[in-house]
Amino acid sequence: MLNALQVCTTVIVGVMVGVEFSVAFVMNRIFDALPDDSDQLARSHGGRMLGALMPFWYIGSLVLAAIWAVAAWDHPGTGRVVVGAALLIVSVIMSVLLLVPINNQSKTWTPENRPADWKQQTNRWDRYHYVRVAVIVAAFAFLVSALV
Repeated sequence: MLNALQVCTTVIVGVMVGVEFSVAFVMNRIFDALPDDSDQLARSHGGRMLGALMPFWYIGSLVLAAIWAVAAWDHPGTGRVVVGAALLIVSVIMSVLLLVPINNQSKTWTPENRPADWKQQTNRWDRYHYVRVAVIVAAFAFLVSALV
């Protein structure tokens, strides 16, 4: 049962890392290259889609890592699971305090109602997102290293 929990947690966190990495380094670059207002429209749509999914994914990943840490408390590598879970906590806090407020505004923007500083707000979201991606990559690395 512990093996199934470890695999499930690792896969779910790993896929989340892949999605967030893709958003940071692939999708946003594609959106930035789109003509006219397409960049802002694509980001708004992405904010609505991923904004609905990611809270469950982040919290679910954290819960799975916490369960793994408790279930494997007396096993080697549990310290790395605890560090991975702590980093996932950091990512959730960052999301709630820094990224979600910007996303909640930007997902409602259209070319007609967006604020004059929408590009600056988008760039700030991107910078915070880069840091969050680094945090969840580190969390994933700790979880994977706990398996070996």
